[in-house]
Amino acid sequence: MRRTLHRLLTLATAAALAVALPAGTASAAEYPDPYPAAGETQLHDPTMIRLADGRYIAYGSHRDVDAHVSTDMVNWTRQGGAFAPQNVPSWWDRYTTQDRPWAPDISYANGQYWLYYAVSTFGSQNSAIGLATSPTGAPGTFTDRGIVLSSATGDRYNAIDPAVLWDGGRLWMTFGSYWTGIHMVELNPATGLRSGNPPITHLATRPDAPYAVEAGQVIKRGNWYYLFASYDACCAGLDSTYKIRVGRSSAPTGPFTDSTGRSMLNGGGDLLLGNSGRYLGPGGQHVLLGDGGRDLLVYHYYDTQRGGEPHLAISRLGWTAAGWPVVVPTTG
Repeated sequence: MRRTLHRLLTLATAAALAVALPAGTASAAEYPDPYPAAGETQLHDPTMIRLADGRYIAYGSHRDVDAHVSTDMVNWTRQGGAFAPQNVPSWWDRYTTQDRPWAPDISYANGQYWLYYAVSTFGSQNSAIGLATSPTGAPGTFTDRGIVLSSATGDRYNAIDPAVLWDGGRLWMTFGSYWTGIHMVELNPATGLRSGNPPITHLATRPDAPYAVEAGQVIKRGNWYYLFASYDACCAGLDSTYKIRVGRSSAPTGPFTDSTGRSMLNGGGDLLLGNSGRYLGPGGQHVLLGDGGRDLLVYHYYDTQRGGEPHLAISRLGWTAAGWPVVVPTTG
């Protein structure tokens, strides 16, 4: 799961999120409810894509990259994992004996589905990011392509929480958690792996120990690159304090700043989504642009009506006139 301990940060300015919202849109502070979700929705760190056959598939942490499938984005069933049991990579055992993979990221490019994920020993830098590919994206069809990046005690980063950006023929991977936070490295778009020893760029961290920022994802919309990240404590049930923050830059490698101009290398980041009603500790997010004309924010939360269980949630994203994302109602 996306690495956590404790988190904290500044509140986004109301002005930035209240600028020229569409008619009927709630302010960011009200956090409209996500889309209804039913069935087997217990999932951590979801990443979601619509397959060629029209089904939605959400992969998440644990098991063999937990797979949940839906035909309507509402009713979900668990259908095994990304890997068939006989195809689980043996190298995982060098990094973990528990929990198996965490925090996957799925994308589609060059005629195949690319699934990045992490394996790690909890609370350590004994971590690695792996890649698997599939022609269909369906559960049980992924083939291991090996280790993309690893880390060990004393490294300046932790090799978990991958997310990739395909941008004009180039491929970038965001990763990292705690220690010095979130980083980015360029990958070879033909193989999905590193070529040579490309530089690793620092994108975000916190000035306060334990530097609790993780689960970074960079997307491109218009001329801006946006860095979404989770702050504070994940994975603690009703004690979770996760929240989602965002900054932007004119380049994929930053520097990323929030709407007040504060750098995400110094604790910046506008608050996009926090606690709301039964939806506690939202985070481990994945942004899906242009799904049927909608931009979606996919994440997990801890359900106060079900004892703090983690569940899948999908909210709709809108954009202010100034170009900042905001959670908006799922209808209208």
